[in-house]
Amino acid sequence: MATINVPTREEVNATNQGIFDNLNKALGFVPNLYATYAHSETALENYLNLANAKTSLSVKEKEAVNLAVSQVNNCIYCLSAHTAIGKMNGFTDEQILELRAGHASFDSKLDALVKLAKNITEKRGHADQNVVDNFLEAGYNKGNLIDTVVLVGDKTISNYIHGATQVPVDFPVAQPLETSAV
Repeated sequence: MATINVPTREEVNATNQGIFDNLNKALGFVPNLYATYAHSETALENYLNLANAKTSLSVKEKEAVNLAVSQVNNCIYCLSAHTAIGKMNGFTDEQILELRAGHASFDSKLDALVKLAKNITEKRGHADQNVVDNFLEAGYNKGNLIDTVVLVGDKTISNYIHGATQVPVDFPVAQPLETSAV
């Protein structure tokens, strides 16, 4: 595989330089994967607009979906980033491992959500009807269904960009799922 560099601020266009500056202010650094988006003159801004768009899902629900999707897509970068973010949002290490495995014994509604996210990802959008029905029966609505599909697509984009570029992980590396008894 060709080595794809993580561009520096000086190597990207003015729009992306401004985004780098904002990320530095907000996060204290520019994550390598976000910087990699900046090889394109437009992809970083477009992706951040999608990732930060309004949704009917809570921050914790979004993180649960991000973890399940990233596990199915085997993206160590996103698993590592969202493990850190998941902890910041109140999930324990054990809960994060469960979410990555596609279930949540600690919350029945979240369980239906991650089962749906995992199923959509595994089936490339062709969710099993019983999984969709269980999601709706758990208290989610049709708008939540659409927002979940959009979030699966959002996370899949980043998973695929890391898969194609293999830029270095700049978060504490997530432990392999198989080491847990989930």
